[in-house]
Amino acid sequence: MRVGIVCYPTFGGSGVVATELGLELSKKGHEIHFITYNLPVRLGLLNKNVHFHEVHVPEYPLFHYQPYELALSSKIVDMVKLHGIELLHVHYAIPHAYAAYMAKQMLKEEGIHLPIVTTLHGTDITLVGSHPFYKPAVTFSINKSDAVTSVSRDLKAHTLRIFNTKNEIDVIPNFIDLERHKHGFTDCQRVLMAEDHERIITHISNFREVKQIPDVIKIFNNIQKVMPAKLMMVGEGPEKEKAENLCDKLGISEQVVFLGNSNEIDKILCFSDLFLLPSRSESFGLAALEAMASGVPVISTNTGGLPEVNKQGFSGFLSDVNDVEDMSENAIKILSDLNNLEKFKQNAKKQAQQFDIHKIVPMYERVYKKALDYVTAIK
Repeated sequence: MRVGIVCYPTFGGSGVVATELGLELSKKGHEIHFITYNLPVRLGLLNKNVHFHEVHVPEYPLFHYQPYELALSSKIVDMVKLHGIELLHVHYAIPHAYAAYMAKQMLKEEGIHLPIVTTLHGTDITLVGSHPFYKPAVTFSINKSDAVTSVSRDLKAHTLRIFNTKNEIDVIPNFIDLERHKHGFTDCQRVLMAEDHERIITHISNFREVKQIPDVIKIFNNIQKVMPAKLMMVGEGPEKEKAENLCDKLGISEQVVFLGNSNEIDKILCFSDLFLLPSRSESFGLAALEAMASGVPVISTNTGGLPEVNKQGFSGFLSDVNDVEDMSENAIKILSDLNNLEKFKQNAKKQAQQFDIHKIVPMYERVYKKALDYVTAIK
């Protein structure tokens, strides 16, 4: 099968999932074509089954904002005709599904029928999509897709509440390549980050308001009052400076390390004892899943899709949004006893196995087949 994948090429969850999906599909013999404005960060080296097509947006003084959707739809048309792409999988409703529909209509004029599979990831529905300016376009894009998937049951329910959708939505959860989290190195160099007696707490995100970054700092502050600990803050974003200032205010700057964006997530998680994700909203919680796959228990909120990922009292604990005290108490409960910590680490790995990439990718292949069969039937 020749599949085009349209996604954001950034560190965000949707781009990571799209890239990992494409790579796994390529291993299974499918020909994958990534169509986006930059090389996806997780793509690495291309191979005979993986191709990248860059979307260029010419600068014209006439436009106040450069028309990416127009450039993307035109690029899709060109790549479908040039490479014989049979199906397009777009990640994020806006602008990708919208641009895909325009491309589909252009191709239809030339007798080419291109099925579109749209995956809803979260903020395209809960934040951008629900805005009155974009809601009609998102509804249209969902309803004009040949198949629609959602990364969690919660996000599906949210979509059905907000939009007047006509298409069935298949829930296909995000996934993890467990092989990548079987650490091949015997020494993950924990000593570089902390002393043996110190617990290492980690947070990974894009440092947006929704991630509740101040709560991460406050939870850690409560932990370090009880036991020696270090906090690893991985990522970049608008809340980073505020977080640094809060650390200064609390007098814990020496115990908090801001690592920025990193391509060594596996190594960072290798020496982590606990993962904090006190988000206000999470459509799935891919960062939590990656932590669990590395044997790191998770303290999270109970919002969105997180209860579908983090199992209460097993792989970690869930608390209400903003309940810093409860999250702190649960964190200390896990970390205070080494035997208890080891039990939670093993449980986190077991929970992550439900989301093994080899279990999830065949679900996408079935959706692809259904979309292809549907388009063939209506020709």
